[in-house]
Amino acid sequence: MPDAEALRVAVAGGGPGGLYAAALLARQGHAVEVWERNAPDDTFGFGVVLSDETLGGIEAADAVVYAALCAEFTRWDDVDIVHRGRLLTSGGHGFAALGRRRLLEILHERCAGLGVRLRFRAEAPDPRELAASYDLVVAADGVHSPIREGGAAHYRPTLTAGRCRYIWLAADFALTAFRFEIAETEHGVMQLHAYPYAADASTVIVEMREEVWRQAGFDLCDEEESAARCAKIFSEALRGRPLRGNRSAWTRFRTVVNERWSHGNVVLIGDAAHTAHFSIGSGTKLAVEDALALARALEAQPDVPAALAAYEAERRPAVASTQRAAAASMRWFEEIAGYVDQPARQFAFNLLTRSRRVTHGNLRLRDPRFTRAVEREFGCPDEGPDRAGTPPMFTPFTLRGLTLRNRVVVSPMDMYSAAAGDGVPGDFHLVHLGARALGGAALVMTEMVCVSPEGRITPGCTGLYTSQQAAAWARIADFVHTSAPGVAFGVQLGHSGRKGSTRVMWEGMDTPLPEGNWPLVAASALPYRPGVSAVPRALTAADLAAVRSDFAAAAVRAAAAGFDLLELHCAHGYLLSGFLSPLTNHRTDAYGGPLENRLRFPLEVFDAVRAVWPDDRPMTVRLSATDWAPGGTSPEDAVAIAGAFAAHGADAVDVSTGQVVADEAPEYGRSYQTPYADRIRAALGVPVIAVGAISSWDDVNSLLLAGRADLCALGRPHLYDPHWTLHAAAEQSYTGPAAPWPAPYLAGSRKPPTGRD
Repeated sequence: MPDAEALRVAVAGGGPGGLYAAALLARQGHAVEVWERNAPDDTFGFGVVLSDETLGGIEAADAVVYAALCAEFTRWDDVDIVHRGRLLTSGGHGFAALGRRRLLEILHERCAGLGVRLRFRAEAPDPRELAASYDLVVAADGVHSPIREGGAAHYRPTLTAGRCRYIWLAADFALTAFRFEIAETEHGVMQLHAYPYAADASTVIVEMREEVWRQAGFDLCDEEESAARCAKIFSEALRGRPLRGNRSAWTRFRTVVNERWSHGNVVLIGDAAHTAHFSIGSGTKLAVEDALALARALEAQPDVPAALAAYEAERRPAVASTQRAAAASMRWFEEIAGYVDQPARQFAFNLLTRSRRVTHGNLRLRDPRFTRAVEREFGCPDEGPDRAGTPPMFTPFTLRGLTLRNRVVVSPMDMYSAAAGDGVPGDFHLVHLGARALGGAALVMTEMVCVSPEGRITPGCTGLYTSQQAAAWARIADFVHTSAPGVAFGVQLGHSGRKGSTRVMWEGMDTPLPEGNWPLVAASALPYRPGVSAVPRALTAADLAAVRSDFAAAAVRAAAAGFDLLELHCAHGYLLSGFLSPLTNHRTDAYGGPLENRLRFPLEVFDAVRAVWPDDRPMTVRLSATDWAPGGTSPEDAVAIAGAFAAHGADAVDVSTGQVVADEAPEYGRSYQTPYADRIRAALGVPVIAVGAISSWDDVNSLLLAGRADLCALGRPHLYDPHWTLHAAAEQSYTGPAAPWPAPYLAGSRKPPTGRD
């Protein structure tokens, strides 16, 4: 607040975030008091890791604290990963750590030197009293924040517990790297996360699934016995040395999210506002960065309300990104038992890229030797004079009798552009699909092609229920095969179910037609949007037989039209998906109730199609692996559903999510659907196609090399750039046969020069 009077500031909580906020605000001339319930030398945990980015912010804001930290840091570059007795090392990562107690001492000294009043062994006064007595109240009182809980109606916090138990311990010697190690015990997989924080000490975290923890009897162990047992389990990593605790207890990580971070003159920072799983080392980092942002906002804004709004606006996107990465990392460790059978190097690469912040391209820069070794084991041949290797996305993949020349799929995308409601694909579809076929992807998929007039989503949907439609598709297939030799052409067959008879997307997605509607059918008589959508008729036994016949007849036409692959659409709330989800299937006959019954009709349709589809051509199925709604399809259900289709002959599972119910709440983010594909692949060993906000070739390479997917389907990127795959090849200097430029386009295979000579 430029040229404003000094504020009276109360800080509740004397952890790193609260102390650093106090120091920064005191440097600005504000009168600051800190309440900390513990003694000055009390601390939980052992070491603290800070990133170069955070240190840069500290250096710019307070050179004194920065210099004190730098004098204490233990630094290292390597990550050691031990997989079934094999040690693999990846370098170039760059870590800096120090003891938590020493960090607090540095901040205590800085606060005292700046005139901050520090109250130890003192609970902060009632939040209402603080808010009335001070101009600003900073709630840095931790994950169980009394201030946040007292104002829960306003902050609207959500606390979600993870599925693992973990304990913070320490070893009295310094590791030389960040070490991850697994122990496959009779009770299940346990994992160790450890790193040095002083010349003679290391933090050691032991983690395992809740059920493994209970079966191993750790729920009956006190701190001393837990430390002794963990030291024995990981004796090789610890060189036979003991572990010690510090009021250490087994706990579950709790992810904290708040809808609001401030109320009046009270603001949440650090763990009171948000948490991020320890496996990406972000707790102290986030708290310190909150303090930096809050101090900047108070310095720049005219008053406290404006400053708190600016602080939250700046920090929310960064915190949300970190929390997404932390959630991905936490889930990876929760599901680690599904990865232990991977080859050692792939397991290590998978671990390093688990949060999606470290990618294939990033790891190539950090440690090219390690990354190249992983690529070779994946099957990437050496290419060119620099022996850089073929990118993973340009390796072939075989499904049944079809070998795809690379791992890129043009995802099915509804175009709603069939003319006059006749379901016939026209010149638009020829140009649209033909352009993508010329763009380098190995497999180009049609939009959902409907198996009957009643199965259309909109009047603009294409079909395969007439000979005229089949002839039009044959024309497009012939163009693809003739003009883009080596590109496979796939058809996705589906029926709209209760989501039919709607306007085209750009006129009102999922909105019923104003006129000319057709009757809807579904698993149960439940409208998609209550009060808006038409109520469908629950399918009778005769209807079920007719739908099976419609799918089989469409498959016969698809085979004759020359399609190379057929995908059955069992996702996104359309007819077959409606049978699978308990939210949309309320039947009481043999096709409703338990999952095995809900699977019955989709599997009958699959079998009917597979029976008429040529034996040498692959058949895939698209699933919604979660409904993003309480009571819907769970990840465990998705694995069971995928397994059932694989047992019936599905050659791959195309793993999507959601769009099953209108009141869904998806967790959007980068590659947000890929963990579901990963889980199915790890559990079943069935090939999977990953979809969902995959936008860069670096993401594609990362997913493939980590073993999380076999193929990657991209939709919107191919709308933005029909030649996405060819451009990905050019940007990676790949010129091999997996992404050949069409002869007429060769002159454009190099990026045009820019600027002046």
